[in-house]
Amino acid sequence: MTAHDTPPDELRERPIGDLLKQLASQTSTLVRQEIELAKAEMSQKAGIAGKGAGLLGGAAVIGLLAGGALTACLILVLSEAMDAWLAALIVAVVFGAVAAALGLAGRNKVRAATPAVPEQTVETVKEDVEWAKTRTPSGRT
Repeated sequence: MTAHDTPPDELRERPIGDLLKQLASQTSTLVRQEIELAKAEMSQKAGIAGKGAGLLGGAAVIGLLAGGALTACLILVLSEAMDAWLAALIVAVVFGAVAAALGLAGRNKVRAATPAVPEQTVETVKEDVEWAKTRTPSGRT
């Protein structure tokens, strides 16, 4: 019969020290089991995420190839109205301008997100520590 199966009347007869020891043992077992469950769940999710990342990588490669084909198409369309070198130059300049605009926008977003510290959480933890200090009696005289 395990401690979990012990009838309540028998638990009342046991010394408090034994009950506290049993509680500590069961609590540590529960924590270990929860950690193992979390590890298993994260491992499963990591496997799924890895497969998804592989698919995204494949999509990026195919998208890059499609972008190259579209670029060639744009150059060929423009070359009907002008020299091919000028058509290629115009397409390259337009793509360069779009890339620069996206790069600047991305840089600004990254700067806005730094430093990568959860500032609000840090502040509330500091407040909790200060609150706890005021609530616990000091050992100093």
